[in-house]
Amino acid sequence: MFVDVVKINIKAGNGGNGAVSFHREKYINAGGPNGGDGGKGGNIIFIGDSNLNTLIDFRYKKKFEAQNGEDGKSKNMSGKSALDLIIKVPMGTLIKDAKSEKIILDISDELPHIVAKGGRGGWGNSHFATATRQIPRFAKSGMICEGKEIILELKLIADVGLLGFPNVGKSTFLSIVSSAKPKIANYHFTTLSPNLGVVRISQGNSFVLADIPGIIEGASEGLGLGHKFLRHIDRCRLLVHIIDISESEGRNPIDDFNIINAELKSYSPNLSTRPQIVVGNKSDIANDEHEIKKFKDFVSDLGYEFYLISAATRQGIDKLMSKIVQKLSELPPIAIYESEFEEIIETSHKREVEITIKDNTFTVEGDWLKPVLFSVNYDDYESLQYFQRVLKNTGVLKSLEQAGINDGDFVDIYGYEFEYNK
Repeated sequence: MFVDVVKINIKAGNGGNGAVSFHREKYINAGGPNGGDGGKGGNIIFIGDSNLNTLIDFRYKKKFEAQNGEDGKSKNMSGKSALDLIIKVPMGTLIKDAKSEKIILDISDELPHIVAKGGRGGWGNSHFATATRQIPRFAKSGMICEGKEIILELKLIADVGLLGFPNVGKSTFLSIVSSAKPKIANYHFTTLSPNLGVVRISQGNSFVLADIPGIIEGASEGLGLGHKFLRHIDRCRLLVHIIDISESEGRNPIDDFNIINAELKSYSPNLSTRPQIVVGNKSDIANDEHEIKKFKDFVSDLGYEFYLISAATRQGIDKLMSKIVQKLSELPPIAIYESEFEEIIETSHKREVEITIKDNTFTVEGDWLKPVLFSVNYDDYESLQYFQRVLKNTGVLKSLEQAGINDGDFVDIYGYEFEYNK
């Protein structure tokens, strides 16, 4: 099954929490803090794999989570950092933000790409020791990573894309010029998914050819296979438009040419201006020389080069392939989409909080607050001071003021209550 668009959820690993610990050894008094740091959470890494050509592996598995970093330990021992989660996708896969549909990354090579960074580990209490604070009874929690919904959209990487109505001979053409073995039959929509073939001209000289399932008039309204697969010629540097010059199915070549190009323009005005070579196929069974010349003159007047071939008998194939190679040498390389995000997905604490008010009690909620509360020692004055600084620096106190809190009102943060005073 060919799958080229899926939605999945990814989440990088949380950072491990720092440890609160003190040196304890016989005959040594007040050994001091020795809590270790938390380990780093695992990254989410995407890698292009040339052996894959569909996103079917993501059809049923939708959730991918990297491991969390280990918490710090006593004796200044840091927690173990988590392994990265590596996800392999076909070459040419776009990673988009599901909400905005902006491009995060274009996976068009076999290099590792970090899409979501793992959280940093929290500091152990040994970091908070100073000359005036020699017994810190608190540590810093690890950085929490938020989950993210993304879209994987496959746009096949091919140099040349084959266009044309169903049953005009695109699959036959692909099969004789490349090592691809597409299904070939004498009925419409034999090809139900794009086929790729590598065309080898000489040693070290080759290009990739994509057979795009036939579009028909009304594809933009969903008829036939619609525009479902046209995304796979978005990257193509050159289009080869194959026409049934024999009129074996009772269609007029000029009408076919105009219809396909109109549908192409309906899908993407930019794609419709891509360099295009027009190929008249099935010349071996074409009997009307006048109609062939009429069509050739028509496309030539529009500025297109025309080649007459028979894919079945290989007539004219070598001349056409030489022209394709020459044309590709003059064109810029395959397009790689630029990221529309300034940075990869952030994994730092989300600072947003939700405040509800009932009977002069302001209830504050925010997932990032939970590990902060966990790291607070409520019996230690310095630890409470640290917690207060966190509330101030992250804007929680400002949000409470904007919500209308007054001196003497109560604040409830996941069961921890205190009286508010400026």
